[in-house]
Amino acid sequence: MITLKVHTKIIKKIIMTAMKASKGRYSYEELITDGLRILDIMRDVGCKIIIKGKENLKDLKSPCVFIANHMSTLETLVLPAVIGNEFKVTFVVKKSLLKYPFFGKILATLKPIPVTRKNPKEDYKVVIEEGLKRLKEGISVIVFPQATREIVFDPSRFNTLGVKLARKAGVYAVAIALRTDAWGVGKVIKDFGRIDPKKPICFFIGKPIYIEDKGVKEHLQIIEFIEDSLRKCYN
Repeated sequence: MITLKVHTKIIKKIIMTAMKASKGRYSYEELITDGLRILDIMRDVGCKIIIKGKENLKDLKSPCVFIANHMSTLETLVLPAVIGNEFKVTFVVKKSLLKYPFFGKILATLKPIPVTRKNPKEDYKVVIEEGLKRLKEGISVIVFPQATREIVFDPSRFNTLGVKLARKAGVYAVAIALRTDAWGVGKVIKDFGRIDPKKPICFFIGKPIYIEDKGVKEHLQIIEFIEDSLRKCYN
């Protein structure tokens, strides 16, 4: 019943928003507001929402690269709102997402960077070229270095793409550790799974890191931050 209630409200919102977006009438400010409303929907059914570390962004003026683990559909819907309207952001996304009914229209308004997830060399080239363009335009880039959504964080599957983009652009990298498995993976429709209010929803934002040399040390720092933050959320 809870799952049906949540998804009915959110799907209705996505459809209405997509209609506005297709007419060019959907603003970034509305995207932030909608993300906050979705968090409220989750809170209203009993999910505890924990957001920590926003103070780490207080003095960060320039665009940056946000590097996060990827657990469910929820973060794609709400991360811009969690980060806040001080940063205009876009995502590196799987190209097929742009073809999704309704949601693809909303995502397209962010000028996302589409990758195939099939050709790593080509994807790397696209992310660096398009990422540099977005950053020069003042748009921060959210990168999920995992190839797919995973409930258990596996550092060996967490690539260095975000670190490499930040290094090339000469901007800060900011780690985000997230736990969003309160929104499950669906059996029929992968993006809309069971809602479990007993699981907390956590977003932990790290301190900005400037990438030096090849970024090996900084990549390990980001992994350590995500692992430590997830332990705190699970405990």
